[in-house]
Amino acid sequence: MSPESERLLAASAVLAAYAVFCGLIFWRAARRHRHAVPVAGAPGVPPMLVAYSSQTGFAEELAQRTAAVLQAGSVPVQVSDVAQLDGAALALAGRALFLVSTTGEGDAPDSAARFVRRVMGSEARLRGLDFGLLALGDSSYAQYCDFGRRLDTWLQAQGARPLFDRIEVDNGAVDALQRWQAAVEGLAGALSEAGSMAVPETFSSWRLVERRLLNPDGIGGPAFRLAFESVSGETGWQAGDIAVLEPRNAPEAVGAFLSTAGADPSLAATLATRQLPADPLLLAGLGPEAWLDRLPPLPRREYSIASIPEDGRVELVVRQVRDADGALGIGSGWLTVHMPLGGEATLRLRPNQAFRAPPQDVPLILIGNGTGIAGLRAHMHARLRAGRCRNWLLFGERSRARDFLCGEEIEGWLADGGLARLDLAFSREAPRRYVQDALRDAGEELRRWVDAGAVILVCGSLEGMAPAVHDVLVEALGEDGMEALAAEGRYRRDVY
Repeated sequence: MSPESERLLAASAVLAAYAVFCGLIFWRAARRHRHAVPVAGAPGVPPMLVAYSSQTGFAEELAQRTAAVLQAGSVPVQVSDVAQLDGAALALAGRALFLVSTTGEGDAPDSAARFVRRVMGSEARLRGLDFGLLALGDSSYAQYCDFGRRLDTWLQAQGARPLFDRIEVDNGAVDALQRWQAAVEGLAGALSEAGSMAVPETFSSWRLVERRLLNPDGIGGPAFRLAFESVSGETGWQAGDIAVLEPRNAPEAVGAFLSTAGADPSLAATLATRQLPADPLLLAGLGPEAWLDRLPPLPRREYSIASIPEDGRVELVVRQVRDADGALGIGSGWLTVHMPLGGEATLRLRPNQAFRAPPQDVPLILIGNGTGIAGLRAHMHARLRAGRCRNWLLFGERSRARDFLCGEEIEGWLADGGLARLDLAFSREAPRRYVQDALRDAGEELRRWVDAGAVILVCGSLEGMAPAVHDVLVEALGEDGMEALAAEGRYRRDVY
């Protein structure tokens, strides 16, 4: 699966459901307290545990929204990350609601690794626990909702009783979220004041002001740095966050479709946003309204933001993706070729709490490859602006001479003291090595940085780099050590 496809699937899984709960003041306040947050209710009533496990922050959002619905019915609540729980805590809960995501191919979120091994890997006496479970996933993966299903099976095997059938959410499907809301309202004995879950997402206009090829004659596909300026002056993002874009079909593709189908050219602007069928004649004889009913919108694309608000613009690093027949991918083709400079894109800034750096001044280890430099670059900009120089970058690409994305800037960080250490790995030149090899070679230094409180951020390829880097980290720090880092929020990933 191509990186763009991975990012697309992640986008569609999060976006449709994220819109349901955006703009909730309650959630924003609760974000300040990530673990075991008590919510007041009627005196003398035992609290209901609302436990979440989240890779991108979405399941946590749902948990806070769930807590708000329960509180509306005067049900006291304790909100907790699954990583903070053990068998004894579950046994004492009495009633619990679980909201858990599945990431990659059936994996639990990084922070839940210790819970999976230590708690789910053993027996617990849970005969007094009644529970409900919401599993978030993507049915295009073979192990759809696998972590949620495994947790459901384990809970029942320990004697816990389901309050209702497990609810699975495919790509943020609104109907499944509505079933969850109805179930929670039933437990609360009150309707949610939030009303319908289908809250529209808010996109705004951003103007493309720069597009620069980063790797002329590169061995890898052409990679571009793009810069967008907000038409309205929007600045609401932080290092680690995501830009969600609505792509467009190439003008040539729209023109060819209109010509073959014999359609009115006035439909061109709308058709640019729709999935066009391979055979336009399938729509022959239908009117424009029927066309639009049968042509769904193009899926949105998500990209790691490579800049911070103080830079004055949202910057992205996008590599061109081509299909098996050589055709450009819709998202990367639109951004790197078809969209004119000065043209406007519709874009939304999505918080990505799971990849934000901690606010305190601790050492930061940044690991990535390829276009993963985008997310790492934003963190470096934020660190340098704050005067924090205990930064170590490990970065891999194909060739130093031809594919060293943002190489001049990276070397400048080192020369100016913004980087305490830089390790590079290039897989297509001697000595051939990958970023995980550079990390393994620096094992002793890695342990010293971690002992000094370092946080590890990994950004880049889900296939190849991310699991290989994880394996080396386990070699160096041990499985228990890595589980502890993840549970403490000191191991964070944005991989696609």
